[in-house]
Amino acid sequence: MLTLFAVPKQFQGPMDVIQRNAIRSWTLLRPRPEIILFGDEEGTAEAAKEFGVGHVAKIERNEYGTPLVNDLFESAQRLARHEVLCYVNADIILMSDFTEAVRRVVDWVRRFLIIGQRWDTEIKEPLDFSADWESNLRSLAIGQGKLHSPTGIDFFVFSRGIWNEIPPLALGRTTWDNWLIYRARSGRIPVIDATEVVTAVHQDHDYRHVPSNAGDAWKGPEAKRNWELAGGVGHVFNSQDATHVLTHRGIRRALDRAHIVRLIKTTPQLYSPLNPLFMIVRAFVLIPALAKAAFWKITTTGRKQ
Repeated sequence: MLTLFAVPKQFQGPMDVIQRNAIRSWTLLRPRPEIILFGDEEGTAEAAKEFGVGHVAKIERNEYGTPLVNDLFESAQRLARHEVLCYVNADIILMSDFTEAVRRVVDWVRRFLIIGQRWDTEIKEPLDFSADWESNLRSLAIGQGKLHSPTGIDFFVFSRGIWNEIPPLALGRTTWDNWLIYRARSGRIPVIDATEVVTAVHQDHDYRHVPSNAGDAWKGPEAKRNWELAGGVGHVFNSQDATHVLTHRGIRRALDRAHIVRLIKTTPQLYSPLNPLFMIVRAFVLIPALAKAAFWKITTTGRKQ
């Protein structure tokens, strides 16, 4: 049904516990997905053997040693046994609601991208995966964790081949995930936001894995290069740019206020032939609003005098 792939960091300190928790949760999904761990970081080969999952050591990296998204996704799609794949960050715990969401979307449409927000949760110890572990973890995440903003995406479930070509973006260095959503939307691929039905648990950690000469994940040279490769702010999409929302009752069009506001902002990037019409419509909306604001400022200034 599904090929799941990830690029773990070194299995050291807190990341050892975090990544083992995540990988263990993936092996408990039913039906069990094909799982492939990429990279040659310390402990990856041993973890792959321990959990009985696939391992591909070779992956292209930039000069800072960061894996490149294009090579990762191309390799995963070439090696995968299934037509549906999922990239997931190696600190994300997945539960049965995840595979159920994938099944529902697969039954609905052939080509798609599923995304969702994560729950940031403090977990420092190995999880007990005995009976009721899912309900206990879900209660912890929702009760004590925090739902991450729509801009950060930690899993991508997609049908093979929806991205024709991916730039050499640095994995985990801002904007790469947002570009994937933009490219799916520009290719007229349905993008389904599964936040309502999938509790994806992110185990909180620091960013000591980012090389010191690369700055930080958001403002360093790798982040700057990702920004340029992605095409700038116009191609920074998030879960509010989804075309559909997966709910407990079904799949519906994303037509609430947040999605409509985003659609207005992104129309020039997605539908360039409509730009002249869009500019006219925006002028009819913005000019009266600006005029009203200016009039209000003048009148209130006059009152103060």
